[in-house]
Amino acid sequence: MPLLRQRLRRDWLQLTLWILATVLMAYSGFAGVTQSYATLEDRIEVLAAVMANPVIMMFRGLPSGASEGQFLSFEILPWLTMLAALMSIFLAVRHTRGDEEAGRTELLAATPAGRALPTIATVIHGVAANVVLGVLVALALMGSKLDPAGSWLTGIASAATGVAFLGIGLIAAQLMRTSRGANSLSVWILVGTFLLNGIGDVAGTPSNDLTRISSSGLVWLSPFGWAAQVRPYDTDNPVPALLGLAFGLVLAVASVALQSVRDIGEGFIPARPGRVHARPALSSPHALVWRLTNGAIIGWAVGGVLTGMLATKLSGLAGQIAGQNPAVEQILDKIGKAGSLEQTVVSVFFTMMGILAACAAVQILARARQEEAHGTAEIVLAQPVGRVRWLLDYLLVATFAIAIIVAATMLAAFAGIAGSRNADSLAQVVTVVGLGQGLAACVFTVLTALVFVLVPRGTIGIAWTLVLLATVFGLFGPLFGLPQWTTRFSPFAVTPMVTGSATDLRGTWWLVLIVAVGAAASLALMRRRELHPAG
Repeated sequence: MPLLRQRLRRDWLQLTLWILATVLMAYSGFAGVTQSYATLEDRIEVLAAVMANPVIMMFRGLPSGASEGQFLSFEILPWLTMLAALMSIFLAVRHTRGDEEAGRTELLAATPAGRALPTIATVIHGVAANVVLGVLVALALMGSKLDPAGSWLTGIASAATGVAFLGIGLIAAQLMRTSRGANSLSVWILVGTFLLNGIGDVAGTPSNDLTRISSSGLVWLSPFGWAAQVRPYDTDNPVPALLGLAFGLVLAVASVALQSVRDIGEGFIPARPGRVHARPALSSPHALVWRLTNGAIIGWAVGGVLTGMLATKLSGLAGQIAGQNPAVEQILDKIGKAGSLEQTVVSVFFTMMGILAACAAVQILARARQEEAHGTAEIVLAQPVGRVRWLLDYLLVATFAIAIIVAATMLAAFAGIAGSRNADSLAQVVTVVGLGQGLAACVFTVLTALVFVLVPRGTIGIAWTLVLLATVFGLFGPLFGLPQWTTRFSPFAVTPMVTGSATDLRGTWWLVLIVAVGAAASLALMRRRELHPAG
């Protein structure tokens, strides 16, 4: 079908990177488990420690036993399903609401293809991508000599969750008038259902030997819960995965029906009416950029506050968990490499904050590409606003957004450690690591700007891929036993850290140099760059 071929030409690089990152996580996850938790006793102790801490339990998989396969599923299944879900959401919105905003849907609707065929092609395209992802995940696990039945069900659960969120993305594209709104709605549903599944596991009943949990009924309200209830390498029950597949396909059919009863360019959730006259604060181009992106910035800042609260909450319990199982301290030390265990926990969570800040910066710079593709940037540039000034405004707002997220996270962390016995040492970690991760996030600001200037049509896909790869190598690389040199490619892994009471600057000056050169180069190259509309 021509539409499918066209989608494959547009998406082959993005889908390849998403799928390879997921498969790499599956394959390297087994190496991490066997190296870090080599004995059955180690794995049992970790599971017992996790069940004793509801905060950790919310962000892990479903304990279903202590064998290597069962523990691997506990460690990585939530993240495999999340990667599949994000890939599917962005694919669904890009080829429905995104094409509608760009005017491609209206052109196709004027041909014999009609209005429904593009959405049907998107459904087939998304399902096929998830099938490939699921098969490769299963083969990667079987290549690690794990049980074939459990490996196939892990792949099926990942693919089924992707299909479920493909349907959610398609429905969101019908409800919202913009691709940005559809992506935001879908991602918030993803976050909400992920937390709902975690709460359902926390409210469950642990077994007597503390290696298994019978989840509460809340997990059946979440696609992540359906994937977990497959219990690969344990009961190997495929029915919950089929529930996710059916859910996604039902939503896909509903999205086709909804599209047939609305006008092109409209959504079922109406746009908020704007003012007749703009506020005086909108008289400058950088104020316009802030107005376009402030909602997303607030959302990322809320995520930063939660991260800061979790960092201090977990640091207070770290000593108790390490006393139960020293292997926990070894794993955290691999990721954080800080001084005491409490300092390491704070360091790990502030790495997650750096990832959130980088995502916010990429989203803001990607907005510049969207404005250019939709033709609204041309209206701004027709005024006394040069190309360099226009891009500079996006760089400044992205940097300001990083500062807001870092400040919000640090304030939440400071509030959490106030009055604790080692508040001074933890405050030093919060300050040093927080500012360092903010600098790492700025690296992705300038990298996205360079991609936007040099490869405008690849801005969104390449920028998000860079963040994804840096996260995999920087946060999960040490845990999964990847060579240490690979982690140095991630800005998140070379930021300053605190060891005891001393501060190790590590790659700080390299990061500063990259930010300075990248910003200068992107602005200089933008001077002679022509506009590149969608197409």
